[in-house]
Amino acid sequence: MDDTHVQNSETFLLSNMSPQASKLNRGKWRTLETAIRKLNQLEDVVETYVITGPVFDYNSPLETIGQHDDNGVEIPIPSHFFKCVLAEQLNGRLKMWAFEMPNARADGELETYQVKTSYIERRTGIMVWNNLTGEKSSGKKYHQSALANGLKHHFPATYFR
Repeated sequence: MDDTHVQNSETFLLSNMSPQASKLNRGKWRTLETAIRKLNQLEDVVETYVITGPVFDYNSPLETIGQHDDNGVEIPIPSHFFKCVLAEQLNGRLKMWAFEMPNARADGELETYQVKTSYIERRTGIMVWNNLTGEKSSGKKYHQSALANGLKHHFPATYFR
């Protein structure tokens, strides 16, 4: 079993799951995930890192699921979800984006939900990229693709300069 297979299978572990509204998951969240896949396929992107998680807005009432089950376990429902993206380009430059979406139907353009990484860090108490280290890049693309302009229709062109 190769690393990619193991990493993909780990995304389906129960410890890696959080209740997400189907209107978000099948809508704008899917659009964002598709855009990130296209970003990773760009010829000038060597590697793409993504950190995703729940946000609990404690200024709002906490909703739960499972309260009517016989097992006595209630699971809190996040009010929002975040996704932070870091892309390493062939020239060594790093570009990053952060998004936060309500755990409900999300309308509008992706840019509507773009926030600063520091905002996500304050909201969640997580330091997103502080421990990101690695070996010096070979400058070679690991996954070649024919897509050259994948995300330009999702993100402003200034991200690709």
